[in-house]
Amino acid sequence: MNTALRTPRVAGLGALALVLALAPLSFPNAYFYDVAVNALFNAIVCVGLNLLIGYGGQISLGHAGFFALGAYGSAILTTRFGLPPLAAMLASAAAVGLLAFAVGRPILRLKGHYLAMATLGIGIIIHIVLKTESWLTGGPDGMGVDPFRVAGLEVAGDRMWYWVAAALLLLAVWVALNLIDSPLGRALRAVHGSETGAEVVGVDTGRYKMLVFVVSAVFASLVGSLFAHKNGFITPDIGSFFRSIELVTMVVLGGMASTFGAVLGAFILTLLPQLLAAFEDYEAMVLGAIMMGTMIFMPKGLLPSLALLLARRKGGEARP
Repeated sequence: MNTALRTPRVAGLGALALVLALAPLSFPNAYFYDVAVNALFNAIVCVGLNLLIGYGGQISLGHAGFFALGAYGSAILTTRFGLPPLAAMLASAAAVGLLAFAVGRPILRLKGHYLAMATLGIGIIIHIVLKTESWLTGGPDGMGVDPFRVAGLEVAGDRMWYWVAAALLLLAVWVALNLIDSPLGRALRAVHGSETGAEVVGVDTGRYKMLVFVVSAVFASLVGSLFAHKNGFITPDIGSFFRSIELVTMVVLGGMASTFGAVLGAFILTLLPQLLAAFEDYEAMVLGAIMMGTMIFMPKGLLPSLALLLARRKGGEARP
C-alpha cells in the first residue's frame, strides 16, 4: 500500500481514537454517555452505508430495515430460543447478509431514483412485517431483549457500552479504510465514476455492487443487535422510513466518499438535536436551517469541504 495514502488515514484513525478517549472527560452524567453511545452506533452504520453510497454510488433508502432485522433477530433468538447473545448477533448478521444478497441481485440492476424506490420498498416491507407479526415480534408494542453477555461477562451500564461502541467504531473505520484501498474499493470508485466505463475495462460491476450492498447491510445488522441488547427493549420504529432517511442524511452531511466524514455527520446529527433542545418548538426549524445552510455552502459535505478550504488557504499562504 502506498505510504502517501496510508499516512493521512493512520493519522485520522489516531485522531479519532484520541477524541473518543478524551470525550468522557466532558460527560457530567450518565445521560451524556447514553447520547454518545447512540452517536457511536449511528457512526458505525454510516461507515458501512458510506461504502455503498459514497464509494459505490448506490443509494439505499431502506437501510434502517437491515438495522431493525439485526435488532429483532438477536431479540428473538435470545429471548425465545435461548441462544447466547454473541451467537444470536452473528446468526442475525448472516441472515441479513443472505437477505441482502437475495434482494440485491434484482434491485441493483436499477439505477437512480428507480433504485431508491426499490430500496425504499424493502425498508417499508420489513417495517410492516415487524409491526404485524406480533406473535413473533410483539407488534407495535415491541419486545424486551436480554442483556449482552459474553463468557459470563455482562456488558452493562452506559460507561461500559461507551467503550465497547468506541472500540467497535475504530474497528469499523479500520475495516472500511482497508476495503477502500483494496481491489474492491478501486472497483467501486470506477463504478461510481462510470459504470459503463468500468465494464469496458473488465470490472464485474454487478459483483462489486452486490458485495458492497451485503457488507453495508451486515454493518447495520451488527449495530442493530448491539442497540437491542444495550437498550433492553425495541419497537418496529427503529426500522422506519424516517430512520433510513436520517442515516442517509448523516452520510451526505458529513461528506460522501469520506469515511471520517460519515463519522462526523453521524456525530453531528445525533448530538445537534440535544444541543437545540433549548429552542423547544423551533428545534426542528433551526436544525433544518442549519442543514440547508451546510449543503448550500458546503455541497461536498462538511469534512471534504473543510479539507478543501484548508488546502486552499495553505496554497494561498505558500504563494509569494
